Amino acid sequence: MFGQVLATEFRKLHHSKAPWATLAVLGLMPLGIALFMWIVREPGRAAELGLLGTKANLAGLEATWPEYFYMLTLIIGVGGMLLLAFIVAYLFGREYRDATAKNMLALPVARHWFALAKLAVAAAWWMALVVIVLIEALGIGLAMGLPGFSAALAGTGIANVFLAAVISFLLAPVISWIAVWSRGEVAPIAFSLVMLALGNLFGRTGWAEWFPYSIVPLLIGVVADPVDSLPAASYVVLTGTFAVGIAATLLQLRFADNAQ
Repeated sequence: MFGQVLATEFRKLHHSKAPWATLAVLGLMPLGIALFMWIVREPGRAAELGLLGTKANLAGLEATWPEYFYMLTLIIGVGGMLLLAFIVAYLFGREYRDATAKNMLALPVARHWFALAKLAVAAAWWMALVVIVLIEALGIGLAMGLPGFSAALAGTGIANVFLAAVISFLLAPVISWIAVWSRGEVAPIAFSLVMLALGNLFGRTGWAEWFPYSIVPLLIGVVADPVDSLPAASYVVLTGTFAVGIAATLLQLRFADNAQ
């Protein structure tokens, strides 16, 4: 039964323009990073074009592969939390926006299959975006001839990108619950914006490893020095957040009044 529901969800996504929109948004990010790299490397020419080469230098940015991977991880991690909120809110919330939720939930199919299928589609959608953008970013970095490249650095950088992507997805089920609870797309996206702000706030305290939305900034070093590895408590928090989010979504669909 799950396979049939999953196939239906993928077919619905096939006719949507949303995946292309998210690819366009995320695909612009490596180009933005490359622009900053070029500004730092060519401050004179950047100044002639009216770009802020001086401020880029003052920000401590270096046109090297380590800095390039750092910025890429930052975009996938922190930016991914917001983009994933859109993806999940779209998959769950559009059923209410298009007035199809009532019909969907009336089908002779256990309701939890719909939630699990949508989360599986979100995972596939998100990881496809990450892989495509990572390939794009590597191509751009090689074309720019950035110094400091090595196989070990590339392996570590790619691993950090995927770790940030996975951590971001572990927060997705909470968004799906809010989308089902609010019966729309606005509330989950607004929730994510608030959580990103709180994540930055808590990240500057000793509670960073315990607050789910501070863990990616903690890993990358947005609010402090980057950490080599996350503490065990952070993985426990992330796993618990993921499990609670799924349970809340399933219970909301199972017991709540889903009339439109």
